[in-house]
Amino acid sequence: MTSPTIPTTTLRTRPDLAGLASFRAGPTLERAIKLDSNELPYGPLASVRDVLSGAVGDVNRYPDNTGAELAARLAERYGVSPDNITLGPGSVNLCLQLAQVTCAGGDEIVIPWRSFEAYPSVAKTVGATVRTVALTADHRPDLPAMAAAISDRTRLVFVCTPNNPTGTVLGRAELEQFFDTVPDDVIVVLDEAYCEFTGDIDTLDGVEFVKQRLAEPRHNIVAMRTFSKAYGLAGLRVGYCVSAEPVSDLLKRVALPYSVNALAQRAAVASLAATGELAVRCKRISAERDRVRAALLAAGYEVPVSGANFLWLPLDAATERFKQHCLASRILVRAFPGNGVRVTIGEPDENDAFVVAARTFQCG
Repeated sequence: MTSPTIPTTTLRTRPDLAGLASFRAGPTLERAIKLDSNELPYGPLASVRDVLSGAVGDVNRYPDNTGAELAARLAERYGVSPDNITLGPGSVNLCLQLAQVTCAGGDEIVIPWRSFEAYPSVAKTVGATVRTVALTADHRPDLPAMAAAISDRTRLVFVCTPNNPTGTVLGRAELEQFFDTVPDDVIVVLDEAYCEFTGDIDTLDGVEFVKQRLAEPRHNIVAMRTFSKAYGLAGLRVGYCVSAEPVSDLLKRVALPYSVNALAQRAAVASLAATGELAVRCKRISAERDRVRAALLAAGYEVPVSGANFLWLPLDAATERFKQHCLASRILVRAFPGNGVRVTIGEPDENDAFVVAARTFQCG
């Protein structure tokens, strides 16, 4: 029996999305050492696990759409109003909301490159043009060049520090100078997803900077943070922005209803109370990061100083070969073709296995 021919219909979709690549997560490999996604190896803080267990029975109910308790706890911690807090299902969605409230077709978003992969995607999603500014020779966002790239069409600027994937941290003075250079009507987002790992590095506290400027007429700086990294809640998807109320009000208008689920809200609230546990795990990861970096330097690699839970190896043309070399040892790393490899810090034995693999790689 012959199937009837179904005529093809031309759908009225956006042609500009043809060049937008869908997000591709890293490969899965059974019993692999997973060092490719900047996840923590520990999971939720111990005190948070009990809260999650007790919250399972309520998942038949919609979460608090405003996230009132979490917003209040964050506001209390930082000394701001809950109206200055915007919650979202991870930093990626908050990036999209920021683009939605600032950009229309033809507007521009300025970003350093390489940096967080979501920035170009959210720009293209809202029809904005991406203006990329190359990193400096030492793998840091080039703030003077980014300031020079701002035009009359620029509506939004993303600055990631520590920068993903290079781990480099921008200093306090250079950030303050950059903020003073940016026009008042252009929003600058300081993406601080990895700020808990910076330790003694002299950098700017974005939330504190925003707080200090709330009484000023300039409201164009937004600090963005997440519970996905240091807090070990990547699978629950919860992040937040701290900004002046006019900005947070707009962000909340474009937020999807119930976007931060009930388990995420409860886990985040409990995590904020576990400051001692958080400090211990961050010191542990930072110590491992510095140990692995020292071993890689001794093996002849260039490895920038990192203030995050990962390291950057600028391998250029050897990037893909290094990735495959690690894969042969069942080690997953994140390769950025033509640029380098990002390696997440895992458990000590996982890190040791990676160092062994790195030592046996032939760059030439």
